[in-house]
Amino acid sequence: MDAKQLFDDVSQRVSQQTTQAYSTSFSLGIACLNANIKNPIYGIYGFVRFADEIVDSFHDFNKKELLEEFRQDTFKAIDRGISLNPILNSFQHAVNDFKIDHKLIYTFLDSMEMDLHDVKYTQANYEKYILGSAEVVGLMCLKIFVLGDEALYEKLKPNAMKLGSAFQKINFLRDVKDDFEDLGRNYFPNVNIANMTNEEKAEIESDIKADFEAGYEGILQLPKSARFGVYLAYVYYFGLFKKIQNTPSSQIKKERIRIPNFGKYGLFVSSYVRHNIGIL
Repeated sequence: MDAKQLFDDVSQRVSQQTTQAYSTSFSLGIACLNANIKNPIYGIYGFVRFADEIVDSFHDFNKKELLEEFRQDTFKAIDRGISLNPILNSFQHAVNDFKIDHKLIYTFLDSMEMDLHDVKYTQANYEKYILGSAEVVGLMCLKIFVLGDEALYEKLKPNAMKLGSAFQKINFLRDVKDDFEDLGRNYFPNVNIANMTNEEKAEIESDIKADFEAGYEGILQLPKSARFGVYLAYVYYFGLFKKIQNTPSSQIKKERIRIPNFGKYGLFVSSYVRHNIGIL
């Protein structure tokens, strides 16, 4: 093994450890992908996670400056084919190896920048934020899942975007208390979070359900190397969605709805059984 390969391997492990530290559910899903696509997906998750941390967590620092440096360093890494930041080094490999469109990265970072400002979300801003924060991430991953099959990529683009949209909207409902109280954010247009009704919550859930249906149709058409891992993430989020549906709006404004780890592993086992007997 040459020295550069050792550095690349270390970078990939950092992205993997970042995923495992921040998300049990996505870690389980990625672990079920074929070996040849695991590392680039870890690379994407690590990149997305770090950008999100800048705008969500680093309150004692200049977030705008940090995000701008992160943006510049990202494209330097892609252009050079290397970065001393292990997260960006593994991400640039995913981008360059799978020819991920740079416009997707710009769109993602633009949505992260929206979180630096006090935005009153109209329907147009809401859709713009979801496009950048979730839908294009789905497209980055899809580019890897199809392994160069451009026809399949174009065919499944709408489904991948809808699945990313569903995941993000569920995150909004799950995190509504922290987003509103701690970060002063309300992503839902025409909804007063402090007085959100069950009817308003049900309308949001109806929108999510439609996104889920389109996303599931796409999962069934993915190559086998990716299908089960993506399905597992879908099953987790759908389980979280059902739990949120069964929780009154008054309650989700008070606590973050979760599926405990033993519940996640239960979903994994049931999904594995469905996969092995050919239901999926």
